[in-house]
Amino acid sequence: MSVSVTVLDPRHDPEPAEWSTFAKAARLHAAWDYGLLGVESRHAPHPTVLALASADGHLAGVMAASMVRGPLGVRLLEVHNPWLSGFAGWAFLDEVSHRGRRLLLRRMERELCRFAGVGCTGLFYRYLSDEDASLVSGFGRLVRESVGTAVLDNRFDTVDEWISSLARSRRHSLRGQRRKIERDPDIVVRFAAARDDLDGAELARLVNGHRMRFGKPPLLDNRGPIAAEYLHELVRRDDVVSLTYHDGSGRLLAFANLLDHPVVPLYQHWSALSREEGGKQHLYFDSYARMMGHVVAHGRPGLSAGRGKLDLKQSLGLQPRRRWAAAVPRPVAG
Repeated sequence: MSVSVTVLDPRHDPEPAEWSTFAKAARLHAAWDYGLLGVESRHAPHPTVLALASADGHLAGVMAASMVRGPLGVRLLEVHNPWLSGFAGWAFLDEVSHRGRRLLLRRMERELCRFAGVGCTGLFYRYLSDEDASLVSGFGRLVRESVGTAVLDNRFDTVDEWISSLARSRRHSLRGQRRKIERDPDIVVRFAAARDDLDGAELARLVNGHRMRFGKPPLLDNRGPIAAEYLHELVRRDDVVSLTYHDGSGRLLAFANLLDHPVVPLYQHWSALSREEGGKQHLYFDSYARMMGHVVAHGRPGLSAGRGKLDLKQSLGLQPRRRWAAAVPRPVAG
């Protein structure tokens, strides 16, 4: 197999000719859109670069890495797609074998380190499944279990079936919470794809304010605030379903979105005003019922809800999936 690797900076490099074809064939989530990656990177404290691996002249795999800058010019390549929690920072065509993926990953590692320059200390991989971890393990490579992610296997024909499968206390509280929201004349709910009625700046204020209120995740998070331009473009996509709660005056109370996918849609963002800011109770749990409504109606095999709050998510029927992190020093990567 003849292999070549190109490293691109989506902030200014044009989209590769094969990108859209590859994205469709590899069933990539919306966060892999090349234009969105460029927007995210332009506003991020640490830009994301992409390694594209071609096998026998055709694009077969890609890897996203944030170049985290430290003191004295030191750089660490953090391999992840910044707003795709729980999924590895790479993608391959299905037909690429385990051995072929391992080979392409090694070549992409090497070229990314060269691109980052002499100050590059190596790579740090996030959100690896058991199979993913086997691809990056080896001599001189440190692999450790990290925070898991939550996934629901959809075996339901209706939302009521899903609710009925939950423990009695959660089942009863969820039904009561949904009734309260439906009967509240001061809550306006809309859940739809391609939302051209939403303003990215308003969404960014809510999402970033919510993140600041709850603080950073337990593990080091090098991401900055999410950009208004990024959210503005994201919610207008046909494969992104956005959920909003407004009050009667039109004030945005809460926002959530689902990156739709033929296999595992991702519940990407949740944010809401606090009670002190005029927010409403019960919206978070109602949001899961609406996400499940989409998953069930469209026959999706599962729903991913990212990391964190695993106990709470388990009460909603999601199950933890193990995830690993891996550190690869520069001398090992080549």
